[in-house]
Amino acid sequence: MEVRFANADLDRIETDPDFDGGHGVAVVRAFRKVVNIVRNAVDERDLYKMNSLRFKKLEGSRSHQRSLRLNDQWRLIVEIQSSSPKNVVVVVSIEDYH
Repeated sequence: MEVRFANADLDRIETDPDFDGGHGVAVVRAFRKVVNIVRNAVDERDLYKMNSLRFKKLEGSRSHQRSLRLNDQWRLIVEIQSSSPKNVVVVVSIEDYH
């Protein structure tokens, strides 16, 4: 899947090894790992199959968004945009979900 970022800081966390965006080392490492998994996924079904990601659709006013688990406390919030030939995953934020 193609990955885009909602803001430059999220893009920089992935590409700049010295930038953490105010997050801890473990969260940044998990972020990079999950973004890599998303890039290698064919579509959302691959993400649902990986139980460790706990990929799920959010509810209410955020029903257009989904979350992926980074660790016990942090989640990666994404939006999926239909596109051809592959859907685009827009990384919206890293949020505290404990």
